[in-house]
Amino acid sequence: MKAVRSFTVRPHLPPAIGALDRLAGNLRWSWHRQTRHVFASIDPKRWSETGHDPRLLLATVPTSRLAELAEDEQFVASVAVADADLDQYLHAESWWDRVSESHRDHRRQRNDVIAYFSPEFGIAEAVPQYSGGLGILAGDHLKSASDLGVPLVGIGLFYRHGYFRQSVSVDGWQQERFPDLDPYAMSMTLCDDAAGRPVRVEIELANDVVVAQAWRAEVGRTPLYLLDCDIDENPDHLRVITDRLYGGDTEHRLRQEIVLGIGGVRMLAALGIDATVFHTNEGHAGFLGFERIRTLMTQNGLSAPAALQAARAGCVFTTHTPVPAGIDRFPRELIERYFGDLAATVGVPIDELIAVGHRPTDAPEEKFNMAVMGMRLAQRRNGVAKLHGEVSREMFGDLWPGVPTDEVPVDAVTNGVHGPTWVSAPMAELFTNVIGDDWDLREDWSAIESADDGQVWAAHRAGTRRLVEFARGRLRRAGSEAGLSPSQLDWTDTALDPEILTICFARRFATYKRATLLLTQEERLRKLLLDPERPVQFLFAGKAHPADSGGKELIRAIVGFSHDPDVRHRFAFIEDYDMGISRRLLHGADVWLNTPLRPQEACGTSGMKAAMNGALNCSVLDGWWDECFEPEVGWAISSAEAVEDEERRNELEANSLFELLEQQVVPRFYGRSDHDPGDLVPHGWVATMKRSIAELGPFVNSSRMVRDYVQELYLPAAVDAARLEDDGYAGARHLARWRQQVLDAWHNVHVDAVDADDSIGDLASTRSVTARVALGSLSSDDVEVQLVSGAVGQAGELENTSNLVMSPVGHLDDGHLSYRVELPLETAGRRGITVRVVPRHPLLTDPLELGCVSWA
Repeated sequence: MKAVRSFTVRPHLPPAIGALDRLAGNLRWSWHRQTRHVFASIDPKRWSETGHDPRLLLATVPTSRLAELAEDEQFVASVAVADADLDQYLHAESWWDRVSESHRDHRRQRNDVIAYFSPEFGIAEAVPQYSGGLGILAGDHLKSASDLGVPLVGIGLFYRHGYFRQSVSVDGWQQERFPDLDPYAMSMTLCDDAAGRPVRVEIELANDVVVAQAWRAEVGRTPLYLLDCDIDENPDHLRVITDRLYGGDTEHRLRQEIVLGIGGVRMLAALGIDATVFHTNEGHAGFLGFERIRTLMTQNGLSAPAALQAARAGCVFTTHTPVPAGIDRFPRELIERYFGDLAATVGVPIDELIAVGHRPTDAPEEKFNMAVMGMRLAQRRNGVAKLHGEVSREMFGDLWPGVPTDEVPVDAVTNGVHGPTWVSAPMAELFTNVIGDDWDLREDWSAIESADDGQVWAAHRAGTRRLVEFARGRLRRAGSEAGLSPSQLDWTDTALDPEILTICFARRFATYKRATLLLTQEERLRKLLLDPERPVQFLFAGKAHPADSGGKELIRAIVGFSHDPDVRHRFAFIEDYDMGISRRLLHGADVWLNTPLRPQEACGTSGMKAAMNGALNCSVLDGWWDECFEPEVGWAISSAEAVEDEERRNELEANSLFELLEQQVVPRFYGRSDHDPGDLVPHGWVATMKRSIAELGPFVNSSRMVRDYVQELYLPAAVDAARLEDDGYAGARHLARWRQQVLDAWHNVHVDAVDADDSIGDLASTRSVTARVALGSLSSDDVEVQLVSGAVGQAGELENTSNLVMSPVGHLDDGHLSYRVELPLETAGRRGITVRVVPRHPLLTDPLELGCVSWA
């Protein structure tokens, strides 16, 4: 039978320890060790059984135990200390206070709130609203924004069934089950208005109108708002819109993304949050741009072109997808059905609206591309690693015709990870003692290289021992659930070994990540596993998307091999991968393995977390590893991306992997002192660990990432948004008119002649270059004429180019303008030049933004 009404019963906390409720209500406990220790001390066994969820712990611990703790002076004092620490954290001066003050005048004294939209957020296991890397990255972004004091708010969806829990059948096939989540029992509160009523917004969905409410989670200083459609006001078919993460068919996914983007903007307004910068974390929330344009038109009287300019100025779009197949796309008929009324409301033909999600060469019936829309509706765009930025410029270059690929306006901010969340307690204590209390916010970790080798090794090995103990328990439990008897599971008591080389592979099981690359050379793998003197053990974990049969086949192959009695004690798959299991593996791994098909890994942040814990990366040069690899900090698996035959490519790259393991990784790990047989510390290995931590630690930290976003994207976007908003959006109106004028006239802009002496020149001299340019109806104030110079390659192409602005020197009799510049001859060798014309305007962020380039 089903309940007709429901309510929540909160635990009664004695006044002496009443602050526990406040501590449980702020998700800072998920990364603040002292607060977690307070909760763990209430009932260590129950703390573990509740998955380290303080709300659930307080709801299940006996009242008698709470009363007992209220009389325990030491515990009461620990609660008071944790509560005072939280208060100090929330109100202390921050990095943002210092950096934003220097930009205050440029931002017209505005309070610049950044609204960060993401389809998933991985904050803690107790708030399971994430599936993998995208959500974990979003969670770490919010945590570091809080640590740095950045005025950022998160916007997402509350999924009543979250993401699936994983089990594996006897034959190795992934099974999914979706839990029922009670938001009232989680570290969240329902957003109410002044009268105590839930704040709600309406979102049009074709012929339906759905009502959404919002749950607020406190992530330190950063609020996170999650929209929820599962309320009584909605009929059943609308209540399920926010049922589960990445579930349902194409239309269901479209509805979720409309609620996230459009509903998210409306919820911000309903909550009284006036955001200046809107950051779209991947294309799922891209429809927020449509809503902002609609609002600017209907409430501020802007034309569609002016509203577009105003909305774009403050928008940042981050793409995480290096392959076209990973981008959300929707059929034209769905876009027409769901956005036809919007197009009519703002007076824009539906074809023009749909063209926002089309490439220039797409046919009208082509699917609507969310990443293309994201690129078009944001003035600032970025990939999530340097290599991914290059891939993205190649992928989306056709949106800016005439612009060289390396100048396509898509930048890169390399991802980072939140150190306090992911670093083990022993390693964090080591960092505190050696680097400093605020190690996670420091930009120099070189002090770790002076740390005692024995202390570093002991801190890391503690994580390996915990991992082995945990893995044995999970293997026994999985076997028991599969129907095996206790005697059949005796082997799990001695499975794995905390003293031998431990290599971990844990991530989403997508086919391009090639989890089974090791299995392609099974005999070499067995030899590594069973070496009597220098054995190796492997642990795998990860989930495949429920609809990804290829990913499930990878799991089945890994699980099948792990069931072999000869190797099962050295090769294991851990079920139900989540943040908790991820931490266990990260804390205990000696080597973190990554084998993607280059360049299909956008960033791959799990290797960053491993590096912070002292693990050494062994990876294909893809994602973040491509820009961070040095021989002194880890190993690079050769990539045979030029080989088209997939089987041959896998063979070559597997050979490279095994050669690294056999000839470099294993010998270095097992290297011990020849002079002192009692010294069990592998000093050569530890030296590499310390070098890796010192070099990579401050870079892979998400505090660096968020600082980059603030300084390179958020603050400039805030300045641009303010400039276009001033005087009733006069700047936006003017820029829109000028932009259309340039687009209409650009076909008459051309460079008809370039004149320069082509004789041999002397180094350190200059060479005068002139150009004859036609501007049609445009003036010299509307354009910038640039001299592009560089080395001449074998095919005559310019390489390593640089640009110089040419100055107008007069009108010619035939109506052209003459431009001139002096080119410094600073590099010997064969040099070449060309000239181009690009638009120029004081309110234009990037002269290539319009995609208008006229070349000589």
